[in-house]
Amino acid sequence: MNYFDYAIIGIYLFLLIFMGYKLRGQSSKNDYFLGGRSVGWKPLTLSVMATQLSAISFVSAPAFVGMREGGGMQWLSYELAVPLAMILILSTVLPVLYRSGVVSIYDYLEQRFGRSSRLIISVVFQFSRAFATGIMIYAVSLILIATMGITLWQSIVIVGVITVLYSLQGGMKAVVYGDAIQMVIIVLGTVACAYFGLSYLGGFNALVENVDHSRLQAINFSSFGIEGDGFGFLPMVFGGIVLYASYYGCDQTQTQRALSAKDTTQLKKMMMANGLLRFPITLLYCFSGIVIGTFALTDANFSALIPDGKSDMMMPVFIINYLPHGIIGMLIVAILSAAMSSLSSTINSLAAVSVEDYCRITGKEPDDQKYMQYAKYTSVFWGAVTLTLSLYAGDIAATVIEAINKVGSLFYGPILAIFLLAVFDKRLSAKQINIGLLTGVAINFYLWIGVKDLFWFWWNFIGLVTTVITAYAVLLVTKESRLPYSPPTELTDSGEAILTRKDIAILVGYFGLMLAICLSIPSLFN
Repeated sequence: MNYFDYAIIGIYLFLLIFMGYKLRGQSSKNDYFLGGRSVGWKPLTLSVMATQLSAISFVSAPAFVGMREGGGMQWLSYELAVPLAMILILSTVLPVLYRSGVVSIYDYLEQRFGRSSRLIISVVFQFSRAFATGIMIYAVSLILIATMGITLWQSIVIVGVITVLYSLQGGMKAVVYGDAIQMVIIVLGTVACAYFGLSYLGGFNALVENVDHSRLQAINFSSFGIEGDGFGFLPMVFGGIVLYASYYGCDQTQTQRALSAKDTTQLKKMMMANGLLRFPITLLYCFSGIVIGTFALTDANFSALIPDGKSDMMMPVFIINYLPHGIIGMLIVAILSAAMSSLSSTINSLAAVSVEDYCRITGKEPDDQKYMQYAKYTSVFWGAVTLTLSLYAGDIAATVIEAINKVGSLFYGPILAIFLLAVFDKRLSAKQINIGLLTGVAINFYLWIGVKDLFWFWWNFIGLVTTVITAYAVLLVTKESRLPYSPPTELTDSGEAILTRKDIAILVGYFGLMLAICLSIPSLFN
Protein backbone atom coordinates (compact mmCIF):
# COMPACT_ATOMS: atom_id res chain seq x y z
CA MET A 1 0.00 0.00 0.00
CA ASN A 2 1.12 3.57 -0.62
CA TYR A 3 0.00 7.03 0.49
CA PHE A 4 -2.73 7.12 -2.15
CA ASP A 5 -4.35 3.98 -0.70
CA TYR A 6 -4.11 5.32 2.85
CA ALA A 7 -5.62 8.63 1.71
CA ILE A 8 -8.66 6.80 0.24
CA ILE A 9 -9.14 4.90 3.49
CA GLY A 10 -8.79 8.06 5.59
CA ILE A 11 -11.26 10.03 3.48
CA TYR A 12 -13.82 7.25 3.66
CA LEU A 13 -13.57 6.97 7.45
CA PHE A 14 -13.91 10.73 7.81
CA LEU A 15 -17.02 10.75 5.63
CA LEU A 16 -18.63 8.04 7.75
CA ILE A 17 -18.14 10.09 10.93
CA PHE A 18 -19.42 13.19 9.12
CA MET A 19 -22.53 11.31 7.99
CA GLY A 20 -23.24 10.24 11.58
CA TYR A 21 -22.82 13.87 12.68
CA LYS A 22 -25.28 15.12 10.03
CA LEU A 23 -27.88 12.52 11.04
CA ARG A 24 -27.67 13.32 14.75
CA GLY A 25 -30.50 15.00 16.64
CA GLN A 26 -32.85 12.11 17.37
CA SER A 27 -35.34 12.99 20.06
CA SER A 28 -36.99 9.65 20.86
CA LYS A 29 -36.40 5.90 20.88
CA ASN A 30 -38.36 5.49 17.63
CA ASP A 31 -36.04 8.02 15.98
CA TYR A 32 -32.85 6.44 17.33
CA PHE A 33 -33.64 2.73 16.99
CA LEU A 34 -36.22 2.71 14.17
CA GLY A 35 -35.29 5.79 12.15
CA GLY A 36 -38.68 7.29 12.96
CA ARG A 37 -40.27 4.48 10.91
CA SER A 38 -39.65 6.63 7.84
CA VAL A 39 -37.09 4.61 5.87
CA GLY A 40 -37.90 3.31 2.38
CA TRP A 41 -37.39 -0.26 1.18
CA LYS A 42 -34.39 0.43 -1.08
CA PRO A 43 -31.89 1.61 1.58
CA LEU A 44 -33.31 -0.96 4.01
CA THR A 45 -32.68 -3.72 1.48
CA LEU A 46 -29.07 -2.67 0.95
CA SER A 47 -28.61 -2.34 4.72
CA VAL A 48 -29.84 -5.86 5.47
CA MET A 49 -27.78 -7.32 2.63
CA ALA A 50 -24.66 -5.45 3.74
CA THR A 51 -24.94 -6.98 7.19
CA GLN A 52 -25.60 -10.49 5.92
CA LEU A 53 -23.18 -10.35 2.93
CA SER A 54 -20.50 -8.74 5.06
CA ALA A 55 -16.72 -8.65 5.16
CA ILE A 56 -16.69 -12.33 6.03
CA SER A 57 -18.68 -13.16 2.89
CA PHE A 58 -16.47 -10.89 0.79
CA VAL A 59 -13.34 -12.70 2.00
CA SER A 60 -14.37 -16.09 3.33
CA ALA A 61 -16.93 -17.23 0.73
CA PRO A 62 -14.38 -16.95 -2.12
CA ALA A 63 -11.85 -18.74 0.11
CA PHE A 64 -14.32 -21.58 0.69
CA VAL A 65 -15.01 -21.86 -3.03
CA GLY A 66 -11.43 -21.46 -4.26
CA MET A 67 -9.17 -23.02 -1.63
CA ARG A 68 -10.88 -24.76 1.30
CA GLU A 69 -10.50 -28.52 1.25
CA GLY A 70 -13.91 -29.99 0.48
CA GLY A 71 -15.19 -26.56 -0.57
CA GLY A 72 -16.22 -25.32 -3.99
CA MET A 73 -19.39 -23.94 -5.56
CA GLN A 74 -21.52 -25.93 -3.14
CA TRP A 75 -21.38 -22.72 -1.12
CA LEU A 76 -24.30 -21.65 -3.33
CA SER A 77 -26.46 -24.26 -1.61
CA TYR A 78 -26.44 -21.87 1.37
CA GLU A 79 -28.73 -19.62 -0.68
CA LEU A 80 -31.34 -22.12 -1.82
CA ALA A 81 -33.58 -21.73 1.23
CA VAL A 82 -33.65 -17.91 1.26
CA PRO A 83 -36.76 -17.30 -0.92
CA LEU A 84 -38.63 -20.10 0.90
CA ALA A 85 -37.71 -18.58 4.26
CA MET A 86 -39.07 -15.22 3.07
CA ILE A 87 -42.44 -16.85 2.40
CA LEU A 88 -42.49 -18.28 5.92
CA ILE A 89 -41.67 -15.11 7.84
CA LEU A 90 -43.75 -12.75 5.67
CA SER A 91 -46.73 -15.06 6.19
CA THR A 92 -46.30 -15.38 9.95
CA VAL A 93 -43.94 -13.49 12.24
CA LEU A 94 -42.95 -10.20 10.59
CA PRO A 95 -46.43 -8.69 10.03
CA VAL A 96 -47.33 -9.39 13.66
CA LEU A 97 -44.12 -7.84 14.99
CA TYR A 98 -44.54 -4.76 12.78
CA ARG A 99 -48.15 -4.17 13.82
CA SER A 100 -47.40 -4.68 17.50
CA GLY A 101 -45.42 -1.39 17.49
CA VAL A 102 -42.48 -2.71 19.54
CA VAL A 103 -38.86 -1.50 19.36
CA SER A 104 -37.33 -4.67 20.78
CA ILE A 105 -38.89 -7.83 19.34
CA TYR A 106 -38.37 -9.39 22.78
CA ASP A 107 -40.78 -6.81 24.19
CA TYR A 108 -43.36 -8.60 22.06
CA LEU A 109 -42.60 -11.85 23.88
CA GLU A 110 -43.12 -10.17 27.25
CA GLN A 111 -46.48 -8.83 26.16
CA ARG A 112 -47.40 -12.26 24.81
CA PHE A 113 -46.04 -14.58 27.53
CA GLY A 114 -44.51 -12.59 30.36
CA ARG A 115 -41.19 -11.17 31.48
CA SER A 116 -39.36 -14.48 31.97
CA SER A 117 -39.72 -15.46 28.30
CA ARG A 118 -38.52 -12.05 27.21
CA LEU A 119 -35.41 -12.15 29.41
CA ILE A 120 -34.41 -15.70 28.50
CA ILE A 121 -34.49 -15.10 24.73
CA SER A 122 -33.03 -11.62 25.16
CA VAL A 123 -30.00 -13.07 26.99
CA VAL A 124 -29.64 -15.79 24.32
CA PHE A 125 -29.69 -13.14 21.60
CA GLN A 126 -27.25 -10.79 23.30
CA PHE A 127 -24.74 -13.55 24.02
CA SER A 128 -24.87 -15.19 20.58
CA ARG A 129 -24.87 -11.94 18.58
CA ALA A 130 -22.02 -10.30 20.52
CA PHE A 131 -19.94 -13.48 20.28
CA ALA A 132 -20.58 -13.99 16.55
CA THR A 133 -19.78 -10.35 15.79
CA GLY A 134 -16.61 -10.63 17.88
CA ILE A 135 -15.51 -13.54 15.65
CA MET A 136 -16.18 -11.42 12.57
CA ILE A 137 -14.21 -8.43 13.84
CA TYR A 138 -11.31 -10.74 14.78
CA ALA A 139 -11.24 -12.19 11.27
CA VAL A 140 -11.32 -8.76 9.65
CA SER A 141 -8.55 -7.61 11.96
CA LEU A 142 -6.32 -10.44 10.74
CA ILE A 143 -6.98 -9.28 7.19
CA LEU A 144 -6.09 -5.69 8.04
CA ILE A 145 -2.91 -6.87 9.76
CA ALA A 146 -1.86 -8.62 6.56
CA THR A 147 -2.74 -5.73 4.25
CA MET A 148 -1.99 -2.60 6.27
CA GLY A 149 0.89 -3.82 8.43
CA ILE A 150 -0.75 -2.86 11.72
CA THR A 151 -1.19 -4.78 14.98
CA LEU A 152 -4.31 -6.65 16.12
CA TRP A 153 -5.37 -4.05 18.68
CA GLN A 154 -4.80 -1.20 16.21
CA SER A 155 -7.03 -2.82 13.59
CA ILE A 156 -9.76 -3.47 16.16
CA VAL A 157 -9.59 0.14 17.32
CA ILE A 158 -9.86 1.43 13.74
CA VAL A 159 -12.93 -0.68 12.99
CA GLY A 160 -14.50 -0.27 16.42
CA VAL A 161 -14.02 3.38 17.27
CA ILE A 162 -15.11 4.71 13.88
CA THR A 163 -18.17 2.47 13.85
CA VAL A 164 -19.21 3.40 17.37
CA LEU A 165 -18.82 7.09 16.59
CA TYR A 166 -21.01 7.22 13.50
CA SER A 167 -23.66 4.78 14.74
CA LEU A 168 -23.73 6.45 18.18
CA GLN A 169 -24.47 9.84 16.64
CA GLY A 170 -26.77 8.87 13.81
CA GLY A 171 -28.68 5.91 15.27
CA MET A 172 -30.57 3.60 12.91
CA LYS A 173 -30.54 6.06 10.01
CA ALA A 174 -26.74 6.22 10.12
CA VAL A 175 -26.60 2.42 10.25
CA VAL A 176 -28.96 2.02 7.29
CA TYR A 177 -27.44 4.63 5.01
CA GLY A 178 -23.90 3.64 5.97
CA ASP A 179 -24.73 0.03 5.16
CA ALA A 180 -26.25 1.00 1.82
CA ILE A 181 -23.04 2.76 0.77
CA GLN A 182 -20.97 -0.16 2.02
CA MET A 183 -23.00 -2.72 0.05
CA VAL A 184 -22.27 -0.86 -3.19
CA ILE A 185 -18.54 -0.75 -2.37
CA ILE A 186 -18.47 -4.48 -1.55
CA VAL A 187 -20.06 -5.45 -4.86
CA LEU A 188 -17.75 -3.20 -6.88
CA GLY A 189 -14.76 -4.59 -4.97
CA THR A 190 -15.75 -8.16 -5.79
CA VAL A 191 -16.16 -7.28 -9.47
CA ALA A 192 -12.68 -5.72 -9.47
CA CYS A 193 -11.11 -8.84 -7.94
CA ALA A 194 -12.80 -11.12 -10.48
CA TYR A 195 -11.76 -8.87 -13.37
CA PHE A 196 -8.10 -8.63 -12.41
CA GLY A 197 -7.99 -12.32 -11.52
CA LEU A 198 -9.22 -13.24 -14.99
CA SER A 199 -6.63 -10.88 -16.49
CA TYR A 200 -3.79 -12.62 -14.65
CA LEU A 201 -5.14 -16.01 -15.70
CA GLY A 202 -5.33 -15.01 -19.36
CA GLY A 203 -9.09 -14.75 -19.78
CA PHE A 204 -12.14 -16.95 -19.38
CA ASN A 205 -10.82 -19.68 -21.71
CA ALA A 206 -7.75 -20.06 -19.49
CA LEU A 207 -10.05 -20.32 -16.49
CA VAL A 208 -12.02 -23.13 -18.18
CA GLU A 209 -8.81 -24.99 -19.03
CA ASN A 210 -7.26 -24.79 -15.56
CA VAL A 211 -10.17 -24.80 -13.10
CA ASP A 212 -10.45 -27.67 -10.62
CA HIS A 213 -13.67 -29.25 -11.90
CA SER A 214 -14.32 -30.93 -8.57
CA ARG A 215 -15.08 -27.46 -7.20
CA LEU A 216 -17.84 -26.74 -9.71
CA GLN A 217 -20.53 -29.00 -8.23
CA ALA A 218 -23.01 -26.74 -6.43
CA ILE A 219 -25.69 -29.26 -5.45
CA ASN A 220 -25.03 -32.56 -3.69
CA PHE A 221 -28.11 -34.81 -3.61
CA SER A 222 -26.18 -37.80 -2.24
CA SER A 223 -25.19 -36.22 1.09
CA PHE A 224 -27.69 -36.27 3.94
CA GLY A 225 -25.38 -34.69 6.53
CA ILE A 226 -25.55 -37.62 8.97
CA GLU A 227 -22.30 -39.47 8.33
CA GLY A 228 -19.72 -36.77 8.82
CA ASP A 229 -20.56 -35.24 5.44
CA GLY A 230 -22.12 -31.86 4.86
CA PHE A 231 -23.62 -29.40 2.39
CA GLY A 232 -26.14 -31.91 1.08
CA PHE A 233 -29.33 -30.72 -0.59
CA LEU A 234 -31.74 -31.75 2.21
CA PRO A 235 -29.86 -30.27 5.21
CA MET A 236 -29.17 -27.06 3.29
CA VAL A 237 -32.87 -26.62 2.40
CA PHE A 238 -34.56 -27.78 5.63
CA GLY A 239 -31.92 -26.33 7.92
CA GLY A 240 -31.61 -23.25 5.73
CA ILE A 241 -35.31 -22.37 5.84
CA VAL A 242 -35.16 -22.35 9.63
CA LEU A 243 -31.82 -20.51 9.78
CA TYR A 244 -32.84 -17.70 7.42
CA ALA A 245 -36.41 -17.37 8.71
CA SER A 246 -35.05 -17.03 12.24
CA TYR A 247 -32.27 -14.66 11.18
CA TYR A 248 -34.45 -12.31 9.14
CA GLY A 249 -37.57 -12.55 11.29
CA CYS A 250 -36.49 -13.22 14.89
CA ASP A 251 -33.03 -11.64 15.19
CA GLN A 252 -33.11 -8.06 16.46
CA THR A 253 -30.23 -6.99 14.20
CA GLN A 254 -32.28 -7.78 11.10
CA THR A 255 -35.85 -7.38 12.31
CA GLN A 256 -35.09 -3.88 13.54
CA ARG A 257 -34.68 -2.90 9.87
CA ALA A 258 -38.11 -4.34 9.09
CA LEU A 259 -39.64 -2.41 12.00
CA SER A 260 -38.09 0.79 10.55
CA ALA A 261 -40.07 0.51 7.30
CA LYS A 262 -42.68 3.17 6.50
CA ASP A 263 -45.48 0.60 6.20
CA THR A 264 -46.11 -3.08 5.51
CA THR A 265 -45.83 -2.50 1.75
CA GLN A 266 -42.29 -1.19 2.18
CA LEU A 267 -41.61 -4.09 4.55
CA LYS A 268 -42.72 -6.64 1.96
CA LYS A 269 -40.69 -5.02 -0.81
CA MET A 270 -37.59 -5.01 1.40
CA MET A 271 -37.87 -8.71 2.23
CA MET A 272 -38.82 -9.73 -1.30
CA ALA A 273 -35.80 -7.84 -2.64
CA ASN A 274 -33.54 -9.65 -0.18
CA GLY A 275 -35.02 -12.95 -1.26
CA LEU A 276 -34.27 -12.17 -4.91
CA LEU A 277 -30.99 -10.21 -4.82
CA ARG A 278 -28.88 -12.26 -2.38
CA PHE A 279 -28.29 -15.08 -4.85
CA PRO A 280 -26.72 -13.00 -7.68
CA ILE A 281 -24.34 -11.34 -5.21
CA THR A 282 -23.36 -14.67 -3.65
CA LEU A 283 -22.89 -16.08 -7.15
CA LEU A 284 -20.51 -13.17 -7.80
CA TYR A 285 -18.58 -13.99 -4.60
CA CYS A 286 -18.35 -17.63 -5.66
CA PHE A 287 -17.21 -16.77 -9.18
CA SER A 288 -14.46 -14.53 -7.80
CA GLY A 289 -13.43 -17.45 -5.56
CA ILE A 290 -13.18 -19.81 -8.53
CA VAL A 291 -11.12 -17.24 -10.44
CA ILE A 292 -8.68 -16.40 -7.64
CA GLY A 293 -8.48 -20.03 -6.51
CA THR A 294 -7.61 -21.15 -10.04
CA PHE A 295 -4.96 -18.44 -10.21
CA ALA A 296 -3.46 -19.79 -6.98
CA LEU A 297 -3.52 -23.29 -8.50
CA THR A 298 -1.62 -22.17 -11.60
CA ASP A 299 0.76 -19.57 -10.13
CA ALA A 300 3.26 -20.92 -7.61
CA ASN A 301 4.37 -17.44 -6.54
CA PHE A 302 0.85 -16.42 -5.55
CA SER A 303 0.17 -19.74 -3.86
CA ALA A 304 3.36 -19.44 -1.79
CA LEU A 305 2.17 -16.10 -0.37
CA ILE A 306 -0.96 -17.66 1.19
CA PRO A 307 -0.22 -19.06 4.69
CA ASP A 308 -0.75 -22.81 5.07
CA GLY A 309 -4.17 -23.64 6.49
CA LYS A 310 -5.32 -20.01 6.17
CA SER A 311 -7.56 -20.09 3.12
CA ASP A 312 -9.31 -16.93 4.39
CA MET A 313 -6.13 -15.03 3.48
CA MET A 314 -6.46 -15.81 -0.24
CA MET A 315 -8.37 -12.63 -1.12
CA PRO A 316 -6.36 -10.21 1.05
CA VAL A 317 -3.06 -11.58 -0.31
CA PHE A 318 -4.34 -11.20 -3.87
CA ILE A 319 -5.55 -7.66 -3.22
CA ILE A 320 -2.34 -6.40 -1.68
CA ASN A 321 0.05 -8.06 -4.15
CA TYR A 322 -1.72 -8.09 -7.50
CA LEU A 323 -3.96 -5.03 -7.75
CA PRO A 324 -2.96 -1.46 -8.67
CA HIS A 325 -2.74 1.24 -6.04
CA GLY A 326 -5.96 3.12 -5.58
CA ILE A 327 -7.97 -0.02 -6.20
CA ILE A 328 -6.12 -1.56 -3.24
CA GLY A 329 -7.30 1.34 -1.10
CA MET A 330 -10.87 0.95 -2.35
CA LEU A 331 -10.87 -2.79 -1.60
CA ILE A 332 -9.50 -2.28 1.90
CA VAL A 333 -12.33 0.22 2.29
CA ALA A 334 -14.71 -2.53 1.10
CA ILE A 335 -13.42 -4.90 3.79
CA LEU A 336 -13.52 -2.18 6.44
CA SER A 337 -16.96 -1.02 5.44
CA ALA A 338 -18.40 -4.51 5.42
CA ALA A 339 -17.05 -5.15 8.92
CA MET A 340 -18.44 -1.83 10.09
CA SER A 341 -21.89 -2.59 8.71
CA SER A 342 -22.09 -5.76 10.79
CA LEU A 343 -20.71 -4.09 13.91
CA SER A 344 -22.92 -1.01 13.66
CA SER A 345 -26.03 -3.17 13.28
CA THR A 346 -25.03 -5.27 16.27
CA ILE A 347 -24.30 -2.27 18.50
CA ASN A 348 -27.60 -0.55 17.67
CA SER A 349 -29.65 -3.71 18.13
CA LEU A 350 -27.97 -4.80 21.36
CA ALA A 351 -28.47 -1.32 22.76
CA ALA A 352 -32.16 -1.39 21.80
CA VAL A 353 -32.69 -4.74 23.53
CA SER A 354 -30.70 -3.78 26.64
CA VAL A 355 -32.39 -0.44 27.21
CA GLU A 356 -35.86 -1.89 26.66
CA ASP A 357 -35.04 -4.76 29.05
CA TYR A 358 -33.80 -2.30 31.67
CA CYS A 359 -36.96 -0.21 31.42
CA ARG A 360 -39.18 -3.28 31.83
CA ILE A 361 -37.22 -4.78 34.74
CA THR A 362 -37.08 -1.53 36.71
CA GLY A 363 -40.60 -0.51 35.78
CA LYS A 364 -39.31 2.94 34.84
CA GLU A 365 -40.28 4.62 31.58
CA PRO A 366 -37.78 7.50 31.23
CA ASP A 367 -38.55 10.63 29.26
CA ASP A 368 -37.12 10.95 25.77
CA GLN A 369 -34.01 12.84 26.86
CA LYS A 370 -33.11 10.30 29.54
CA TYR A 371 -33.91 7.41 27.20
CA MET A 372 -31.51 8.78 24.57
CA GLN A 373 -28.78 9.01 27.20
CA TYR A 374 -29.34 5.36 28.15
CA ALA A 375 -29.31 4.36 24.48
CA LYS A 376 -25.99 6.05 23.75
CA TYR A 377 -24.28 4.84 26.91
CA THR A 378 -25.44 1.31 26.17
CA SER A 379 -24.20 1.57 22.58
CA VAL A 380 -20.73 2.42 23.86
CA PHE A 381 -20.90 -0.47 26.34
CA TRP A 382 -21.83 -3.06 23.72
CA GLY A 383 -19.23 -1.70 21.33
CA ALA A 384 -16.60 -2.25 24.02
CA VAL A 385 -17.88 -5.76 24.85
CA THR A 386 -17.94 -6.89 21.22
CA LEU A 387 -14.48 -5.51 20.49
CA THR A 388 -13.11 -7.14 23.66
CA LEU A 389 -14.54 -10.50 22.59
CA SER A 390 -12.90 -10.07 19.21
CA LEU A 391 -9.48 -9.94 20.88
CA TYR A 392 -9.97 -13.48 22.17
CA ALA A 393 -11.98 -15.05 19.34
CA GLY A 394 -10.52 -18.30 18.05
CA ASP A 395 -11.15 -20.74 15.23
CA ILE A 396 -14.30 -22.84 15.41
CA ALA A 397 -14.50 -24.07 11.81
CA ALA A 398 -12.39 -24.29 8.65
CA THR A 399 -13.45 -20.80 7.58
CA VAL A 400 -14.71 -17.92 9.70
CA ILE A 401 -17.99 -17.66 7.83
CA GLU A 402 -18.77 -21.26 8.78
CA ALA A 403 -17.86 -20.54 12.40
CA ILE A 404 -20.35 -17.66 12.66
CA ASN A 405 -23.19 -19.67 11.12
CA LYS A 406 -22.31 -22.64 13.33
CA VAL A 407 -22.64 -20.55 16.51
CA GLY A 408 -25.95 -19.12 15.27
CA SER A 409 -27.32 -22.57 14.45
CA LEU A 410 -27.34 -23.45 18.15
CA PHE A 411 -30.07 -20.87 18.73
CA TYR A 412 -31.89 -20.09 15.47
CA GLY A 413 -34.25 -23.09 15.48
CA PRO A 414 -35.48 -22.75 19.09
CA ILE A 415 -35.94 -18.98 18.75
CA LEU A 416 -37.96 -19.27 15.54
CA ALA A 417 -40.13 -21.92 17.22
CA ILE A 418 -40.93 -19.56 20.09
CA PHE A 419 -42.06 -16.74 17.81
CA LEU A 420 -44.15 -19.07 15.64
CA LEU A 421 -45.86 -20.53 18.71
CA ALA A 422 -46.47 -17.02 20.04
CA VAL A 423 -48.31 -16.11 16.85
CA PHE A 424 -50.29 -19.29 16.29
CA ASP A 425 -51.28 -20.82 19.64
CA LYS A 426 -52.98 -18.81 22.39
CA ARG A 427 -53.04 -21.80 24.76
CA LEU A 428 -49.29 -21.69 25.46
CA SER A 429 -47.90 -19.76 28.41
CA ALA A 430 -44.43 -18.86 29.66
CA LYS A 431 -43.90 -22.23 31.34
CA GLN A 432 -44.21 -24.25 28.14
CA ILE A 433 -42.33 -21.70 26.06
CA ASN A 434 -39.37 -21.36 28.42
CA ILE A 435 -38.91 -25.09 28.94
CA GLY A 436 -39.22 -25.67 25.19
CA LEU A 437 -36.60 -23.03 24.38
CA LEU A 438 -34.07 -24.24 26.94
CA THR A 439 -34.55 -27.85 25.86
CA GLY A 440 -34.07 -26.99 22.19
CA VAL A 441 -30.83 -25.12 22.88
CA ALA A 442 -29.61 -27.90 25.21
CA ILE A 443 -30.24 -30.58 22.57
CA ASN A 444 -28.36 -28.56 19.96
CA PHE A 445 -25.45 -28.05 22.34
CA TYR A 446 -25.35 -31.81 22.95
CA LEU A 447 -25.32 -32.42 19.19
CA TRP A 448 -22.33 -30.08 18.86
CA ILE A 449 -20.40 -31.78 21.64
CA GLY A 450 -21.50 -35.40 21.29
CA VAL A 451 -22.69 -36.12 17.74
CA LYS A 452 -19.76 -35.21 15.51
CA ASP A 453 -21.08 -36.90 12.37
CA LEU A 454 -24.25 -34.79 12.18
CA PHE A 455 -23.85 -31.76 9.88
CA TRP A 456 -24.47 -28.63 11.94
CA PHE A 457 -27.00 -27.19 9.48
CA TRP A 458 -29.44 -29.82 10.81
CA TRP A 459 -29.25 -28.19 14.27
CA ASN A 460 -31.55 -25.43 13.02
CA PHE A 461 -34.33 -27.83 12.05
CA ILE A 462 -33.82 -30.15 15.02
CA GLY A 463 -33.84 -27.22 17.47
CA LEU A 464 -37.14 -25.96 16.07
CA VAL A 465 -38.84 -29.37 16.19
CA THR A 466 -37.48 -30.14 19.68
CA THR A 467 -38.72 -26.83 21.05
CA VAL A 468 -42.22 -27.25 19.60
CA ILE A 469 -42.58 -30.87 20.79
CA THR A 470 -41.32 -30.02 24.28
CA ALA A 471 -43.65 -27.04 24.64
CA TYR A 472 -46.70 -29.14 23.76
CA ALA A 473 -45.52 -32.03 25.95
CA VAL A 474 -45.32 -29.67 28.94
CA LEU A 475 -48.75 -28.28 28.05
CA LEU A 476 -50.16 -31.82 28.00
CA VAL A 477 -48.54 -32.83 31.30
CA THR A 478 -49.54 -29.65 33.17
CA LYS A 479 -53.01 -29.71 31.58
CA GLU A 480 -53.04 -25.95 31.12
CA SER A 481 -55.57 -25.01 28.47
CA ARG A 482 -55.48 -21.23 28.43
CA LEU A 483 -53.28 -18.23 29.05
CA PRO A 484 -53.33 -16.44 32.40
CA TYR A 485 -54.38 -13.39 30.39
CA SER A 486 -55.89 -12.77 26.98
CA PRO A 487 -53.29 -11.26 24.65
CA PRO A 488 -54.24 -8.21 22.57
CA THR A 489 -55.31 -9.00 19.02
CA GLU A 490 -52.25 -7.34 17.47
CA LEU A 491 -50.01 -9.79 19.34
CA THR A 492 -51.50 -12.89 17.70
CA ASP A 493 -53.23 -11.81 14.50
CA SER A 494 -51.30 -10.63 11.46
CA GLY A 495 -54.26 -8.73 10.08
CA GLU A 496 -54.54 -8.50 6.31
CA ALA A 497 -52.02 -10.78 4.58
CA ILE A 498 -49.17 -8.85 3.05
CA LEU A 499 -48.07 -11.68 0.73
CA THR A 500 -50.19 -12.33 -2.35
CA ARG A 501 -50.36 -15.55 -4.34
CA LYS A 502 -48.30 -13.82 -7.01
CA ASP A 503 -45.58 -13.01 -4.47
CA ILE A 504 -45.48 -16.62 -3.31
CA ALA A 505 -45.33 -17.87 -6.91
CA ILE A 506 -42.42 -15.51 -7.63
CA LEU A 507 -40.43 -16.73 -4.62
CA VAL A 508 -41.12 -20.43 -5.28
CA GLY A 509 -40.29 -19.97 -8.96
CA TYR A 510 -37.08 -18.20 -8.01
CA PHE A 511 -36.12 -21.16 -5.83
CA GLY A 512 -36.53 -23.37 -8.92
CA LEU A 513 -34.45 -20.97 -11.02
CA MET A 514 -31.66 -20.93 -8.42
CA LEU A 515 -31.64 -24.72 -8.36
CA ALA A 516 -31.46 -24.87 -12.17
CA ILE A 517 -28.56 -22.40 -12.26
CA CYS A 518 -26.64 -24.35 -9.61
CA LEU A 519 -27.11 -27.61 -11.52
CA SER A 520 -25.96 -26.03 -14.80
CA ILE A 521 -22.66 -24.57 -13.51
CA PRO A 522 -20.41 -27.58 -14.31
CA SER A 523 -21.62 -27.59 -17.93
CA LEU A 524 -20.61 -23.94 -18.35
CA PHE A 525 -16.95 -24.89 -17.85
CA ASN A 526 -16.86 -27.75 -20.38
